[in-house]
This record gives sequence, structure tokens and C-alpha cells, in this order.
Amino acid sequence: MPLDDLRDFMRALEKQGELKRVSVEVDPHLEVTEFADRSVKTGGPALLFENPRGCKVPLLINAFASTRRMQIALGVDSIDAIADRIAGFLEMQKPEGLLDKLKMIPKLAEISAAFPKTVSDGPCKEVIHRTDFSLDEFPILHCWPGDGGRFITLPMVFSKDPKTGKRNCGMYRMQVYDGQTTGMHWQKHKQGADHYRRLAAEGKQQRMPIAVTIGSDPATLFSAILPLPPSIDEMLFSGFLRGKPVEMVKCETSDIDVPANAEIVLEGYLNLGELRREGPFGDHTGFYSLDDDYPVFHIECVTHRKNPIYAATIVGPPPMEDFYMGKAVERIFLPLMKTQLPEVRDICMPAEGVFHNLILVSIRKTYPGHARKVMHAIWGLGQAMFSKCIVVVDEDVDVQDVHEVAWKALNNIDPQRDIEFCLGPIDSLDHASRLPNYGSKMGVDATTKLPSEGFTRRWPNPITMSPEVVARVDALWKRAGL
Repeated sequence: MPLDDLRDFMRALEKQGELKRVSVEVDPHLEVTEFADRSVKTGGPALLFENPRGCKVPLLINAFASTRRMQIALGVDSIDAIADRIAGFLEMQKPEGLLDKLKMIPKLAEISAAFPKTVSDGPCKEVIHRTDFSLDEFPILHCWPGDGGRFITLPMVFSKDPKTGKRNCGMYRMQVYDGQTTGMHWQKHKQGADHYRRLAAEGKQQRMPIAVTIGSDPATLFSAILPLPPSIDEMLFSGFLRGKPVEMVKCETSDIDVPANAEIVLEGYLNLGELRREGPFGDHTGFYSLDDDYPVFHIECVTHRKNPIYAATIVGPPPMEDFYMGKAVERIFLPLMKTQLPEVRDICMPAEGVFHNLILVSIRKTYPGHARKVMHAIWGLGQAMFSKCIVVVDEDVDVQDVHEVAWKALNNIDPQRDIEFCLGPIDSLDHASRLPNYGSKMGVDATTKLPSEGFTRRWPNPITMSPEVVARVDALWKRAGL
């Protein structure tokens, strides 16, 4: 059964021993971060701070910070089960007979059940504040000592395409300036930033309506971070993940719809052209991202549930909560990558690579230059364009085993021959690139070299023991008392 809201998710976590209630007073200024960081790095539970200092609203953190919690969030025993569902849809072809048509009915029904549903009211409107509200009512985190201030770290930001009116939902950090204004950290390549630029270029209006929700059912919250194509509605994809439509309700001050089950909704606008210094911020790279100018979000109205729960996350030196969310993204989107690159067998984004710094790829190599073709194709796939280093290995290498990849790759490469560099878009958070958003990338061809690639020496086989000996020693091992 799909989880209906954040509270449903918390109950599921608690039932399986994945949530710890913290009754002692803990300060949202740095102390919550230290609690959360220690917990995730030691395999600890999600944390519900029932008495954050200076605030009556409880704070939930690390709700997604393990493989098991991601499975609970998405209602599966394995994240690969979602990938299998996606693969099944991608394999759908025009039915040729009655039997094929009958086989398609369950899949078509599943698609129809995913579309968002508009409702007239919802729990997120139990309390409405049009005046006399302040962000100080919520336990907003000051995460790291060098941060520029407090940041809303798990917001779902809703905007509309100025031409088509199509909805976008993304997750962009928001620095709190005062009780009614925040920054809006829209990096250049994000869809929300594109909406902002296009609306400003039209010059027809001075304000851009925005709505921000905090706390929702886990599938909907997770969908906000997904690198979906602009043509796919995040709320539709959430419905697909949940197997149940996301109920959406119209805001009080604009025609933007938000999830009706949200804990907190911030309604407001951006003044087109108004920028303010935002940052620094202790980011998922493990370093502070630098301060820069970003749009300012002005809050006009706050709605929330009775006794709301504030959902947050922290990022920093890996692994942290975002690693487990990113790992789920990796598994879920592998089938989509395979539709364009069928030679790909598996991919892995290790925690130390903080998503964009390293992708390990195994392929079924069939022709000269095949590995380089795959590298450049990945650099042309959506947000994979930010991948700074790509290592391509043969299909018999388990890319989920980083030790095996390092061993075989380092043995298989001739650095001058097998490493290439190119220039292109770089993640905005990359502090090492020569220019903001632009720098170099590295591709490593660690596959077996072919004679058709000019390799004339014999390629050796890896050392393995014969299966017969392994089987005999398995029995002798026990007899030897080992």
C-alpha cells in the first residue's frame, strides 16, 4: 500500500525500527547536524527531534538515510523492482493480437492511476496565515559552522513554464534572510531557473509566483530530486512510484497546485531581476559551495497542518542521506539509459564521487572505440552531462564493487593511450573547474583492448581457481575446522 503522507512514512519507519524519537532538547544551530551526521555514518536510524530548541515544531531528519529506508519510502523490497517496472513500460509495443492487447491492460491501468488528482481542500490548509507569520516558527537548520545562515534543505519548489503553464517541481536550497524572505538557489541548468529566465525575457510581468512545500509522502518528496526530462511531471512520476495519484490543491494566493498532504506550504513570489547574496553553504561535495547572487523569494502566505512536522536533511562529507537517495536514482534510471545505450550493463556512482564526479560503467564491447562512444553519449544525457570522470570497463566487471573496478582498471589502462580529456558543462558546485559551470572532463577506457584498436600484444586472463578445486576445498574447509 502506498504511504499517504509524511506521518504515514514515519509510522512505517518506526514499526520497522528505523526511527528514533529524540526527546532531549537539541539546537537546530549545528547540533542537529552533528546528531544526523553521526547517525548516518554509523548506520543509525532516522531521527525525530521532538523538542528542537526555540521551537514547538518537531523536526524529522535522515528519513531516507539507508537502503532499507529508501525501500520503505518507495514500498518495495528492492529498488531494482522499480527499475524492472520502468523497463516493462519501455518494452511496450503496439499490440498485434487480442492476447497482446489483454497483456497491455494492467500496464495501461497502472499509467492511468498515476495522473495527479485535483481536490478542493487538503490537510495542508488546516491552518492558514495570511499575516503575522514568520519562518522563525520552524526549526530551520544552520547546518555547518561556515554556512551563511539558516537553510531550508528539503523544500519542494513549484513553478510553471511561462509559455505552456506546465508544472515543475525541484529541490533547491533556500537561505533564510528573515521571517518572510529567503534565497532561491536556482543553478543555471535547473528547470526552475529556466522558467525564471524566460519569464524575465518576456518582460510582461514583474513577479514570478512560487510555492514551496515542506514534508510530504516519501515518493512525492523523492520525485522532486529526480533528473526527469522537462516533459515529465514530477507529480505524475510520483503517482507511478506510489501506484496512486498525488492529490493536488490550489494555493491561496496563486494558481499553483501543491500536494494536499504537505505538512507546510510557503506561498509567494520572486521579483524578476532582484538578486541577493546567498551562501556559503556546506554542500554535498563535502566542501563549502561559494556565495553568489540568486533570486529572492518573498513569502505572502503560510499554510500548514495542525501540529506540523518539519522535514529536513543535511549534506556534507559522504556518505550522507543524499547518497542513498542518489543510489536509488541510479538504479531507477538505468533502464532509461539502456534504451539509448543498450550496450551498457550497469553503472555505479560511488559515494566518494558525490554523484557528478565519478561514474563507473560496464559495457558489452563489440567494436573499436566502443568505450569512448559510451563516454561521450553519457556526457550528452541530461544531467549526466556534469559527470567529471567516467571509467568504462568490460561487462564481466562488477561496477558495484569499487575494489574490483580499481584493480582491473588500473591494470588495464595505458594512461597516455586510454585517458582522454574534453571540455563541457560542469556542475555549479564544482569548485575546481577553471570557470563557473564550465571545465574539463576525463574519460578512462579500461576495457580489454582489441587488435582492431591497434593492440598487437596478447591480453592475459585474470587469475582464478578452477571450480572443481573450489568445491573440494569447500568440504575440506569445514573438516579442517576453519
